[in-house]
Amino acid sequence: GDDGKYRVESAKAIATCLHLMQGTPYIYQGEELGMTNVQFTSINQYNDIESINAYNDLVGRGLVDKGEMIKYLNLRSRDNARTPMQWDSSANAGFSAGKPWLSVNPNFTEINAESEISSPDSIFHFYRKLISLRKENEIIIFGDYTLLEKNSEALYVYTRSLGDAKLLCVTNFTSQEQTYKVPEEFGNGAVLIGNYERAEYSGEITLKPWEAFALTK
Repeated sequence: GDDGKYRVESAKAIATCLHLMQGTPYIYQGEELGMTNVQFTSINQYNDIESINAYNDLVGRGLVDKGEMIKYLNLRSRDNARTPMQWDSSANAGFSAGKPWLSVNPNFTEINAESEISSPDSIFHFYRKLISLRKENEIIIFGDYTLLEKNSEALYVYTRSLGDAKLLCVTNFTSQEQTYKVPEEFGNGAVLIGNYERAEYSGEITLKPWEAFALTK
């Protein structure tokens, strides 16, 4: 996703795309809050043995500069998914009174469970709605899956179908606007969920950055 300008929108978009698919969705700690990758500045801040070994190997052989390698690890290290859960804005994000095994992401004062729960339009409440939809709509659990727009590098579009019921899920996986022509059968269909307010869901529409929605017919 885009963990800067469109952090909230992209978190909701990715969740929409995943949770309306077949199979069982897993929510890993913090993604329902929109927690982001930590930006460490030194290899000494990492615990992940894979990251440490890669750093020592590539930097040691002179293949990658130290600063560049830290940038790579900030993007890909498994420790990004292991920083302490951000519960609130108190010391250590409310995770522990002691020193945690990894540093808390500095953005915990803004991104934490307490603030997410108190905001009706938060990522957390969006996840709650998606979970409710899976429990309320059999098509999400049992429906057949068909991928559309197979050649698009920007849009991920698919349908789910069960008997006479049909669902369309559209996700813009970019930080730019994209155009998409809604299939006629879904034109102005019932809106199951969306991460933007939109008046029209028919014909050729302009998707906002990281916009995602689902229609049913």
